[in-house]
Amino acid sequence: MFRTILFDVDGVLLSEERYFDASALTVWEMLYSPKYIGLAGDAFEPAPEESVIRRVRAEVFDHDKVLNFIKTRGINANWDMVYLAFSYQLVRLLAELHKTKSEEVRGILTSQIHREAIARVKELAQGIDFTVDYAAFVADFEKSTAEKQALLLYLNDLVREKTGIETTIFSRNSELWDLCQETFQEWYLGDRLVADSIGRAAYQKGKKGFLDDEIPIVEPAKMAEVLAELKSRGYELGIGTGRPRIETVEPLKAMGLLQYFNPNRVVTASDVLDAEKRYPDRAPLAKPQPYCYIKGMLGMDCHDDECFGLALPIENGEEILVVGDSVADYMAARSIGCKFAATLTGLTGQEARAKFEELKADYILDDMTQILTIL
Repeated sequence: MFRTILFDVDGVLLSEERYFDASALTVWEMLYSPKYIGLAGDAFEPAPEESVIRRVRAEVFDHDKVLNFIKTRGINANWDMVYLAFSYQLVRLLAELHKTKSEEVRGILTSQIHREAIARVKELAQGIDFTVDYAAFVADFEKSTAEKQALLLYLNDLVREKTGIETTIFSRNSELWDLCQETFQEWYLGDRLVADSIGRAAYQKGKKGFLDDEIPIVEPAKMAEVLAELKSRGYELGIGTGRPRIETVEPLKAMGLLQYFNPNRVVTASDVLDAEKRYPDRAPLAKPQPYCYIKGMLGMDCHDDECFGLALPIENGEEILVVGDSVADYMAARSIGCKFAATLTGLTGQEARAKFEELKADYILDDMTQILTIL
């Protein structure tokens, strides 16, 4: 019998669509904004109309083929998606520059890529004949069997393949990843709220943010009814999400859902980042690593050493249920040894059923409200 139920947020309680929009806009900005690489060929603006957002999303993720591929390989964090999509185009650009400016490119690819390095790439790329090819991403990454965080490391292999340069700079623990993460936060939170998340004002001002455009997966009153019933039956309810804390708490509070979750069991990407800073040798800790669900299972007041020292798979796995929409959630649950309920409300909707059947998920639900049918 289950005692604790841990929910993912994106694709389970709230729609992922605006997160994917913000991810695409981040890649677009870093490629075309004069404050970053400033490529020719597209006119960047910090407050695009909805029609522009739809176009950019379709182009950057090749009509979601890139997103589907990344998620199937076990990556679920939007920050990682941005890093992969932008870094891939950066590698392609540097490979083109390497033909005529080999030493300059070698210097960039063997050091940390920060704002100054991006500015140097912008200088080198002036007047070069280069075309961004978003669709090439899947074809290049399909050559590898890399999954989870190894996908980020595969960028180093692509550098060697395309330039002959040996490097290890592409990883979760890199200055470029941090830059991608902060730029994404600017888009999602907007000028008004971003400083609360990243500790500084927006580098590129004029962004309105998406926090007020959150879309619930199911009508909030219906979700509240289900969560209230679960609590009345004595289940401990928690959250393990790739969203930062402000982006988790505020919309769930506004929809009247936050009250049903034990605050001691609400674990967000902010908590994961903090843990990575305290224990850099254990990074990455984001899904599909099980840290956020282990922390939610044991409680926020437990010491991280207890999380890291927990013997996996746990002996009482039948007492814990993880509810998620992604392969990354499934992988995390399997690492813990607990039960997993897949919801078909993520990026690919009902099409995900075949994948979860192949993975032998314990339960497959049309949406989170069906959780009452399996208890």
